[in-house]
Amino acid sequence: MTDNNVLISVKNLEKKFNGVTALKSVSTDIKKGEVVVMIGPSGSGKSTFLRCLNLLEMPTGGTITFNGVDITDRNVNINIHRQKMGMVFQHFNLFPHMTILKNMTIAPMKLQKKSEEEANAEAMKLLERVGLADRANSYPSQLSGGQKQRIAIVRALCMKPDVMLFDEPTSALDPEMVGEVLEVMKELARDNMTMVVVTHEMGFAREVGDRVLFLEDGIIMEEGTPEQLFNNPQTERLKSFLAKVL
Repeated sequence: MTDNNVLISVKNLEKKFNGVTALKSVSTDIKKGEVVVMIGPSGSGKSTFLRCLNLLEMPTGGTITFNGVDITDRNVNINIHRQKMGMVFQHFNLFPHMTILKNMTIAPMKLQKKSEEEANAEAMKLLERVGLADRANSYPSQLSGGQKQRIAIVRALCMKPDVMLFDEPTSALDPEMVGEVLEVMKELARDNMTMVVVTHEMGFAREVGDRVLFLEDGIIMEEGTPEQLFNNPQTERLKSFLAKVL
């Protein structure tokens, strides 16, 4: 593969919080159309790594190159690049006082200067895709957790991002609702959306991931295909982690 296929290149990424090192010299490349899944115990640096990718956390050291631009350069307007990075959090982050349709169209209209008509049409298409077109005029409080998270995903898709970042998107959901959210994510993967996913859902990592990163103590301790990591772990630490979660 040529470098043209690399969408995000992370080199020697470091992050410290009040003297505590959360990430230690982490390097990896994320290719276009690739689904990279990050697993590991709580506190291993997974979410910090993900939040550094769009500078929600400012790295203490290292570089992140996105679409050929070093976004850690202080002269770069990160807001322009963030528009091409969809982010889905654990807790939906929908605006409670706006309808679902308004939640979805506000960013395309404001940031991409789309007309209300165009933004509404695209939003409705996405709502149909996740089976929630009939909830367009509902408010977030009227939806289940699984429905809110599906809305959060399609809201991010309204911006037509180059990559989707998922920070434990199912961890706040009742077990019954996890499947409906993972199904939307699987469909995105089938459509070749570049995705970086922090998750505790090992079945998803195994089935959908092209590459799995196992983080521990702020470093990538192991990485490889799901088959390599799950069937043939190389370190005792990964073996003991998998023994607890599988």
